[in-house]
Amino acid sequence: MKRRIILSCVLALSCYVFVACSSDDGNSDFEKEMYIAIPDADFETKLIEQGIDSDGVLNKKILKSDAEKITRLDLNLTTNFGKIADLTGIEGFVNLKLLSAANQEIEDIDLSANTLLDTIYLIGNRLTSIDLSKNTNLIFVDLQSNDFSLNNSIVGLANATNLRDLDLSWNYFEEFSIRNASLEVLHMRNNDLKTLDTHGAINLRNVLLTSNKLETVDFTTNSSIETLLISDNKLQTINLENNGKLTHLYISSNLLSDLDLTHNLDLVEIKVDRNESLSCIKILSGQTIPSVSLSDYQDLSSTCN
Repeated sequence: MKRRIILSCVLALSCYVFVACSSDDGNSDFEKEMYIAIPDADFETKLIEQGIDSDGVLNKKILKSDAEKITRLDLNLTTNFGKIADLTGIEGFVNLKLLSAANQEIEDIDLSANTLLDTIYLIGNRLTSIDLSKNTNLIFVDLQSNDFSLNNSIVGLANATNLRDLDLSWNYFEEFSIRNASLEVLHMRNNDLKTLDTHGAINLRNVLLTSNKLETVDFTTNSSIETLLISDNKLQTINLENNGKLTHLYISSNLLSDLDLTHNLDLVEIKVDRNESLSCIKILSGQTIPSVSLSDYQDLSSTCN
């Protein structure tokens, strides 16, 4: 602690000595109340370029009042191509509804203070975990191309009662379960999925699971599914009896030996080619599917053995 001695004389007759104290780092309590620390220079540079950091000086801080004005923050809309590694300071953006920080180098992020967020784009970072339990207003979450691998590496999705769209493609999940009744779109292509539990996502409409390692799936509780893209897996069987709203089914390049589509009368497109043990796809007599992709050895029939 540094001390500053102030000598004050009144009418040159008597003098008083005052001792004023300040912290070693030169930051007064007043300054701490006024500013938010932004330790990452690339983060602050992007804020300056967008006119958000109003002093325009790279000084590792931003006025709280500047941050509190912002409801949409897209950190990709700058000419600075430096990559952000640390988003410390984001907690000051308490009125933020949209956050986009794609293709940066972020390994960790704390969004617990950003309770108004409804849209998150954190594509192409280095995240291995994220806690979204305080972000109950989320509608759209895009976490493609990160380093998520564990089922519990994304916490709090069940709390987001308005969540509609979740994209976790190009990660390393081997298993995943979702408990969110509002979710309509789930994209998890190009993971290492061996098991997937969607029982708690009863309103799913569009599911993209191409290029995984799934041997079995169970969509019996997901009766609202319209689009199911699950090509390039290891499926040996699939039950679509409860999926009467299905319109698009891509299930090429699997290990199916039979496929029953007699309960899927709304189908307008199917791709079932490259299932070497699947020669006959069962449909009802008179059932028509406008767009069909088959291998040479496959056929649609109402009399499959």
